[in-house]
Amino acid sequence: MVRRTVRPARTVQGLVTVMTTALLSPATDLTAHTVAGLAVDALRSEADLTPKPGLVDRRGSGAHSDMDTALLHASAESLRPVFTDCATAAIQLGIGAELRAVLGVIGRAGEAAMLRATSGVNTHRGAVWALGLLSAGSALAADAAETVAVAARLARIPDPALDAVDTTSHGAVARRRFGVGGAVGQARSGFPHVRLHALPALRAARRAGADEGSARIEALLALMAHLDDTCVLHRDGTSGLRAVQAGAQGVLDAGGYRTPLGRRQFAALDDMCLTRRISPGGSGDLLSVTLFLDALDERTAPCKL
Repeated sequence: MVRRTVRPARTVQGLVTVMTTALLSPATDLTAHTVAGLAVDALRSEADLTPKPGLVDRRGSGAHSDMDTALLHASAESLRPVFTDCATAAIQLGIGAELRAVLGVIGRAGEAAMLRATSGVNTHRGAVWALGLLSAGSALAADAAETVAVAARLARIPDPALDAVDTTSHGAVARRRFGVGGAVGQARSGFPHVRLHALPALRAARRAGADEGSARIEALLALMAHLDDTCVLHRDGTSGLRAVQAGAQGVLDAGGYRTPLGRRQFAALDDMCLTRRISPGGSGDLLSVTLFLDALDERTAPCKL
């Protein structure tokens, strides 16, 4: 836990004047800048991973018409100050309602910066929420598991500005229409699909001798097979979601992307997502969370999530 005593700041401008090179925890070598680097690297790595069914990758725009990897890289870089400020705010304020309010201010300012960088394209709104909370959590934790627990506590604290926030986003509409938790529910529950499906799949594939790209694809498939993805629901409703889940599970049941049969099943899933214009963006965001937590685990505690 953090041992540093800092007088709480009451404004975002005051918060960002803190020395962000100070260690977040005496048990690690992490700084706010380091944490932000891990978050940005996770976003860039998710964008670059190829192939991904329906998602932007190095082959092209997937089911999208307004994104490519260069845009996703620019979006990720625009968010570096957001993640730095989230960690810095946590150093100053500690967990509580004041930090939650400040994180909301930082996150909304970050979304605006992202939209400026992308000419209005919503590239990483879900990732701003998830990785912002986790960046703050890392400032109040000694390892990745505690980081998730702190982020979940923060997510469950009401944001006093919530009534003023737009709730007409595609994700928000899908949550209400289909009765699913979406990005908000994932964070409040401690990212269960990452902990119980994606990270185990990533590490099992590595132990089986898979190359890093194949291991990450299998982590993505594990998310797609289990997540009630609001991006899929928005584009193709319940039938689309069930088709994506069944297709991803079919690849895993065939031995994963590492096997010839698994790659044939993957190609069918890929074709279906492109034909039906389905983008599993929620799974993509959680893959970024997976890669962030995996990297954080490597930098902190020997006991993995």
